[in-house]
Amino acid sequence: MERIVRKSLLYKSGLGFWCLNHAQGCSHGCRYPCYAFSMARSYGRAKDWEDWCRPKLVANAAELLGRELARMRRKPDAIHLCLTTDPFMRGQPEMAASSLELVGIANSFGVPCSILTKGLLPIELADRGAFPADNVYGISLVSLDEEFRRRWEPGAAPYAERVAALRALREAGRSTLAHMEPYPTPNIVEQELLPILEEVGFVDSLYFGRWNYNRIVGERPGADEFYAERRKEARRFCRGRGIAFEAGG
Repeated sequence: MERIVRKSLLYKSGLGFWCLNHAQGCSHGCRYPCYAFSMARSYGRAKDWEDWCRPKLVANAAELLGRELARMRRKPDAIHLCLTTDPFMRGQPEMAASSLELVGIANSFGVPCSILTKGLLPIELADRGAFPADNVYGISLVSLDEEFRRRWEPGAAPYAERVAALRALREAGRSTLAHMEPYPTPNIVEQELLPILEEVGFVDSLYFGRWNYNRIVGERPGADEFYAERRKEARRFCRGRGIAFEAGG
């Protein structure tokens, strides 16, 4: 991976939580469209889609994180990896190594991390000696249809592999999350929600959210009612399994 250098790493997002993004771009190439790419292009951080899909690793990320946490009198309650990139991009071992290092640094300061990926969560994250804090490990999962994935998440890991990696961490006693956003309407892919929920019925928490930033969703008559029903279905499922549930608008 190409390297870049930054002057700072930690920041508080507009959503109110602390984040870090230790790469610019993402090789998963999601086509929902990608809000992070739109922002990067508007600010001149990505020339075009091809440039965005060739991520650049922040070479001094570990140095920055250690220094910034050491200087903070009040440490973050948690740090999220990541909002504008993916910490465990498929086929990017340098990114994965950097992510593991950063989680270890945060944990050494007593700061837990929340992680969300469309890649594969490494089993190394199960090691409480290396990662002692109460981290939350999550995957994005909005379908089980591999044809859908190849169209909309072309560079991401296959769904079954994502779930298997998450399950391994849950079986090792770590906290796990399934993030079902952006969930597609039937005019994008015909599917039932229940089989997807059952596939991740072992998680500790689940988030469900609609598909935004794409006119295709609005072309489906009754889209709002569709999402209201799916939210109810997901909530009922989680209540029955003792899974913490949260939903977006």
